Amino acid sequence: MEKADLHLCKRKSNLKSLLLIGFCSFNLAAYPNVNNSLYAQSKSFTIELSNTTVKDVFDHIEKNSEFIFFYDRNTVCLDERVSIDLKDQPIHVVLDQLFEGKGIAYEINDRQISLKKLSATPWAAQQKIKIQGLVKDNLGPVVGVNIVEKGTTNGVITDANGKFTIDISEGKAVLQISYIGYKTQEIPVKGKKDLVITLEEDSEVLDEVVVVGYGTQKKESVVGSVQTIQPGELKVPSSNLSTGFAGRLSGVIAVQRSGEPGADGADFWIRGVSTFSGVTSPLIVIDGVEASSGDLNALDPEVIEGFSILKDATATALYGSRGANGVMIVTTKSGKDLEKAMVNFRFENTFTTPTQVPEFVDGVRYMEMFNEAVTTRNTGEVLYDQKKIDGTRAGLDPYAFPNVDWYDELFRSGAMSQNFNFNIRGGSKKIDYFSSASVNHDSGVLRSNKDFSYNNNINIMRYVFQNNINAYLSKTSTLSLRLNVQLRDYNGPHSDASDVYGMVMEANPVDFPVRWPRSSEYDYIMWGGKVGGAFNNGYRNPYAEMARGYKSKFSSTVVANLKFDQKLDFITPGLSANVLFSFKNWSNTETKRSGGYNQFEVDKYNYDASGVYQGYTLRRVGKEQDPTLSTENTSSGDRRIYLQAMVNYNRTFGEKHNISGMLLYNQDQYDTNNPGDLIASLPQRKQGFAGRLTYDYDYRYLAEFNFGYNGSENFADGHHFGFFPSVALGYTISREDYFEKLNNVITNLKIRGSWGLVGNDQIGAERYIYMSNIELQNGDLGFTTGKDQNTTYNGPKYLRYANPDITWEVGSKWNLGLDLGLFNDFNMSVDLFKETRSDIFMERQSIPQFIGTSPSDRYMDLKTKLYGNLGKVENKGMDLSVDYVHSFNKDFSMSFKGTFTYATNKVLEYDEPGYLAYPNLSRVGHSINQPLLYIADRLFIDDEEVANSPAQKLGGFVQAGDIKYKDIPNADGVCDGVIDANDRVYTGHPTVPEIVYGFGPSFQYKKWDFSFFFQGVARTSIVVGDIHPFGTDGLRNVQKFIANDYWSESNQNIYAGYPRLSKQYNQNNTVASTYWLRNGAFLKLKDVEVGFSHKLFRVYLRGSNLLTFSPFDLWDPEQGNGNGMFYPTQKSFNVGIQFSFNK
Repeated sequence: MEKADLHLCKRKSNLKSLLLIGFCSFNLAAYPNVNNSLYAQSKSFTIELSNTTVKDVFDHIEKNSEFIFFYDRNTVCLDERVSIDLKDQPIHVVLDQLFEGKGIAYEINDRQISLKKLSATPWAAQQKIKIQGLVKDNLGPVVGVNIVEKGTTNGVITDANGKFTIDISEGKAVLQISYIGYKTQEIPVKGKKDLVITLEEDSEVLDEVVVVGYGTQKKESVVGSVQTIQPGELKVPSSNLSTGFAGRLSGVIAVQRSGEPGADGADFWIRGVSTFSGVTSPLIVIDGVEASSGDLNALDPEVIEGFSILKDATATALYGSRGANGVMIVTTKSGKDLEKAMVNFRFENTFTTPTQVPEFVDGVRYMEMFNEAVTTRNTGEVLYDQKKIDGTRAGLDPYAFPNVDWYDELFRSGAMSQNFNFNIRGGSKKIDYFSSASVNHDSGVLRSNKDFSYNNNINIMRYVFQNNINAYLSKTSTLSLRLNVQLRDYNGPHSDASDVYGMVMEANPVDFPVRWPRSSEYDYIMWGGKVGGAFNNGYRNPYAEMARGYKSKFSSTVVANLKFDQKLDFITPGLSANVLFSFKNWSNTETKRSGGYNQFEVDKYNYDASGVYQGYTLRRVGKEQDPTLSTENTSSGDRRIYLQAMVNYNRTFGEKHNISGMLLYNQDQYDTNNPGDLIASLPQRKQGFAGRLTYDYDYRYLAEFNFGYNGSENFADGHHFGFFPSVALGYTISREDYFEKLNNVITNLKIRGSWGLVGNDQIGAERYIYMSNIELQNGDLGFTTGKDQNTTYNGPKYLRYANPDITWEVGSKWNLGLDLGLFNDFNMSVDLFKETRSDIFMERQSIPQFIGTSPSDRYMDLKTKLYGNLGKVENKGMDLSVDYVHSFNKDFSMSFKGTFTYATNKVLEYDEPGYLAYPNLSRVGHSINQPLLYIADRLFIDDEEVANSPAQKLGGFVQAGDIKYKDIPNADGVCDGVIDANDRVYTGHPTVPEIVYGFGPSFQYKKWDFSFFFQGVARTSIVVGDIHPFGTDGLRNVQKFIANDYWSESNQNIYAGYPRLSKQYNQNNTVASTYWLRNGAFLKLKDVEVGFSHKLFRVYLRGSNLLTFSPFDLWDPEQGNGNGMFYPTQKSFNVGIQFSFNK
């Protein structure tokens, strides 16, 4: 073969090239072999060439890609005229059409395409057999998988059900199975006619294209800290997407504080908390536009194409003032050019039941403990006599001697919910589409009253519609529309569900029944009650309060994004531009209907002469109430308009020098439909510029520069705009030539580092905070400005001083990361990070008295406020993600995923009153969410110890069995002999977890799949509070853990779980102290799922929040501080079925 006869794709021929061609020719089979290289599968072509030469097609491919053709000029007729018309197709489809019937075989080896003549015996003349099969992954059937008979151009793709049928040569035929993100498999088919093939994820190509700020990057070129996750991995036990974040997303700290339907979304932070002022949650971006957490929670996983978490400054600097707390980017699905549309249908039915709720004592135990609480403090008369106790114990009369389990009366054991999604995906060369409709039905566990015509249990219907359309106006112009519509219809109790749970604790089981028997004297329900409270001269009946009305809310959200993309290759190759316009409108109407209720109590217990109970007489509690429902209507709404214009440049020079750039302008306007004052009626506006420049050499040496330049209305002239740059460097060691020998073991090794500034203008105060605020007529100061006829005008009050120097919070972020891949099965990413957030906005505290702005405690409410950038916080930690995927044989494979996130913060600067004498009160040096507590030593042994200890001036009479506190020394090391507010200390771990982790495997065996996932938190504390028996009104119920272990005259345990009882609050024992501090760490069996796939469908069973392991056992530790009387988190059991087919 002569050098002159070789085409080397614009390279000069040399010995190295000749050896390469010889090697390719030696290995080329008699029929084409499509090698599933990373680049070949990810690169697609749109070609519309008519009556052109084969040589022109080669040139077009080489110009628009990195492919190189190797061939003998005597083999290929370059001048032959051909026509080719393809849209977004991989290279092997292009070559199949180009060489159809021409007797040319090809082999793709990375970016090299070698051509050779076919053998003399045509494939079509050989005997054929029909093979059919199913291709799936761990989520079910996979559409669009390439099935090619090895060594030929004979191939098909799987349909929407993952099925295929192909006629192949009889004999030793081998099928090549290839799909982007999965390893290529070769399946010998001798003696087989029905195949089931399980795809195995390829760690090298999985998630190759990563969504980053305002665009995408190849994974191998990313130098920022970006975490991606497949939507199918977000196992969502509720209708809110964020409940699936915890433990699955490295760098994300997420906790679910409530299980209330529709309000059970998780609180989440990216790399913890870095500020004590204003917004701490991340920016959420859906399809390029800022969105709310409600918009995120409304998304069905079936709608999501990509999910990325941007963590370091390189990844977030483009968002400038909005990206300080990290960015969460979600991209919804687009259409595809398909011969037949893909239709997908999923239905789930879920049963939920509380994970854990507080337990209360029964009526008899309650009365005994109440009487003890009276006698243990004084010799007063007990409230409950022995007849009342004995009658309750004997169940003498459930009305006169009630023993009410209020929790059981108000709440059912569980609830049902349903989730439905239908989506269709398809299109042509000119237009494609993706449409989805989701319906979610959630119900609560309240027991509604059948006597009323309304049902006030929580019932929520949510409808979400997503329609994405791409119209290809020309080869270079695309117009896209993404439309999201959310409708939410809520029905529930007139008061918040969390308040209903609180009422359960505020009522004891013995003072009154839920209701009395009907009486002909009254035409309304006679509810149980008790004289003496603040509610109509009585105490609230929890059930009557819950049942006396209902609330209905209807909200709608419409988001429309219109985007125009234009390629500008006619100016210079790789140049493009786009314009995005977005409009969002949210509206809400609420109707609350409620009436009064009438309560009655026992006026007299009737006994005969021998003391036998004979009945009771009733009396009304308070004034008669009208039970007729009254109506209250409210409405609210807002709208947002967003405009963005962007220019992109992406080009490769000399085959290895990859350069990209981006410049962007955006502006945003927000208006509220119901402004409460003049300031609120003004539109809120932002505008900014952003840019990115990247360079890499052969994906080996990487560099990136980003900037955001943003303007905000929150600051005065001279501070309106802020500049936030970032730089990053990366080095992919595994791409070095000297590393080639280790590539079979270490498939990827990359180190990367970044530094940058991020800003935050969401500083948590009123708008225009830099200006002074004066209320012209305010009576707080007690003077007037005169009279106008009969009207007296109050004098003005200076509410806030001006400070034109108020500016942005600025975070300086560092990140050092390592990416490691082993054996094509194992991938790990670990990042160390540190952020210093400075100029944190807060109210100034350290103002000298002589200036006159710091009044005495008596007039503190009259203080004129002064704000400034006075705080600084350091936040640091690490996050880790691990993935392992391995196929043991064609029938059995497994995968494993694990994440670990650690983020801890420390206040470096905080403007506070001078704590020179008591440095223990200073927040400096402590975590933002660390509790400030009295230090409990134990319980007092006896009254003599009380008398000989420092005086505890916290309220209440202190006796033996009460909590003993430590006297904290002052700055001079001297204890003052008094326990007061100066003896508090920042102690324990923060109430927001510093560590979140998750791990779990997934297994696939033939048509079955099974997975489970554990999630946990550590280094977090719970402060138990407001759990004290009897309460301020002497009515509150008693939790069982108190009854099981409290100090008493017969149990003088100074380390008991609860101190000496008290009929009412004893402030000495109820103040926040380490006595009530608990370890909030836990490990949960978050999900277990088993599924079966068969042709058109997959059916599965899933359980969520099944087990919790924790040293804290009073309620679900994930719900945090308090008394446990909030809507509990739910464990769920659901069954689902999913169908996929071609329309």
